[in-house]
Amino acid sequence: MKRQKIFKLPLIVLAALLWNTTLQAQYDKLNSLNGYGLKVYFSKGNEERANQLAKLSHNAMAYTSKMVGFTPSVTLLILSPADWPQYTTFPVYGMPHYPNDETLVVAAENNDFWKSFIPPLEVLPPSMAQQIKTVYSKDGALTMQPFFDLLALHELGHAYHKQASLNVQRKWMGELFCNIFLHTYIAENEPERLPELTVFPNMVVASGTNGYSFTSLDQFENNYNEIGTKHPKNYGWYQSRLHAAAREIYDKGGKPVFQKLWIALASKEKKDDNELVEQFKKNVHPAVADVMLRW
Repeated sequence: MKRQKIFKLPLIVLAALLWNTTLQAQYDKLNSLNGYGLKVYFSKGNEERANQLAKLSHNAMAYTSKMVGFTPSVTLLILSPADWPQYTTFPVYGMPHYPNDETLVVAAENNDFWKSFIPPLEVLPPSMAQQIKTVYSKDGALTMQPFFDLLALHELGHAYHKQASLNVQRKWMGELFCNIFLHTYIAENEPERLPELTVFPNMVVASGTNGYSFTSLDQFENNYNEIGTKHPKNYGWYQSRLHAAAREIYDKGGKPVFQKLWIALASKEKKDDNELVEQFKKNVHPAVADVMLRW
């Protein structure tokens, strides 16, 4: 009797099959999208929004990966309020974030967190109030959705530096890296969206620091987790300051700054503040050093 030949799958292929099966089971209550350079799952009723965010993320990844020669593995989740607690333990619905190094979670719907950043327009200078109404009005109401949609790209930046094992040196530098990543992509590829990206941070910074417990760069470094989870508006103020810094860095140095920063952060050597300032001045751009020197 002829023996039947048994074929053995290579371990790497078997592992990939098992991973895909596990991933499918993990998100089986969500809908999925194909055709993008990342895995995309979304809550029922949000297909149009999922396509918009998936296209934005796909395009940003294609552009950045070509620039730095690295592509991270990313799973994008666009979640309703009901699905949010099923897939993340982050307490604030609406804050884009990474529960792990490969999964990006964003909100599918407008929410109280986004709304909390809309100030009474009557207390703002007329020119700023008009900018906000022009940029963030939708169906007759103000919404911060355009900004927070772009903020998803900031979070995508974390996938790049974490999976490439860059040594970002400081927690605030990890955030600034992502803001430079975001601003560079928008300025180079979708400049018509720059108002959506910049007007909101300008508004937050211009509103001052009243009511915030933390304002210095050292405080952000030493209380990073507490600020992010327990003081979301204070965290938003820091991010707005870093967004403003990223805009200034790009305006002064352009696209090459991000490429030079990528190379600089590839070094595994831990640097003190003085060494870090000198590295940024010499190898990246003086505007990056100014974040430390002029905060």
